[in-house]
Amino acid sequence: MEGQIVTKVVLLSCGSFNPITSMHLRMFELARDHLEDTGQYKVVKGIISPVGDGYKKKGLVEACHRLEMARLATENSDWITVDSWESLQPEWVETVKVIRHHYEELLEAEQNKDDVDTVKYTKKRRIEENYFEGSAHLKRRGSPQLMLLCGADVLQSFETPNLWKQDDITEIVGCYGLVCITRSGNDPYSFIHKSDTLWKYRKNIHVVHEWVTNEISATHVRRALRRGHSVRYLLPDAVVYYIHEHDLYSAESEQKNADVVLAPLQRYTGASSS
Repeated sequence: MEGQIVTKVVLLSCGSFNPITSMHLRMFELARDHLEDTGQYKVVKGIISPVGDGYKKKGLVEACHRLEMARLATENSDWITVDSWESLQPEWVETVKVIRHHYEELLEAEQNKDDVDTVKYTKKRRIEENYFEGSAHLKRRGSPQLMLLCGADVLQSFETPNLWKQDDITEIVGCYGLVCITRSGNDPYSFIHKSDTLWKYRKNIHVVHEWVTNEISATHVRRALRRGHSVRYLLPDAVVYYIHEHDLYSAESEQKNADVVLAPLQRYTGASSS
């Protein structure tokens, strides 16, 4: 292992976080351990990016609340942060565009660490142009890598008609990479095997087994809250307090967007019929 180049990695997790749970946070820790155990990576940052209200998912409470709960949940973390850019966009933003946004910010942050001169600026522009074409940044010595952190259910969702664009899946997996946390009932290797795209870029997919099974889901949490049951220890205490303080999850809130088509289905169905 001596002399091996260690790649810096930033983990990005996109989702509803409705509400954020201990499992969402645990995924970051599992991913960091897995990647660093390979000896090839050093995880330097984690980013939580809650989806905007324009996603139109059933039961999705306002982004301002989901952002604040995520901030409360991560206030004691020295490496996981919350970013509001995606959630503040007026319309739903495709995940691939969120990834591009954060990668560009990563490039700019790296650029600012160097002395800004014409040669380095030109090099940065060339790298940005290349990464959309073939993602040469993944192989650039010393360049940080951005990986999408997700559960096996996201791999499964790639198969859902009109939920993802095939080109987006190719760019996410081919240009950036995935860290996929397994949950019982999901077999990520099966999803990878069935998909030609995932199979082609299988070396960019890091499957992480969670041996201490944790089946907390936001759906179960919201159900418990609607029924007046305790959710303590499923969520950070500060998040539990915030939910009760703002009376966030109820039978009424769960019906929000109930009669609205999910944003990607609206967009891609409309695009395919035009």
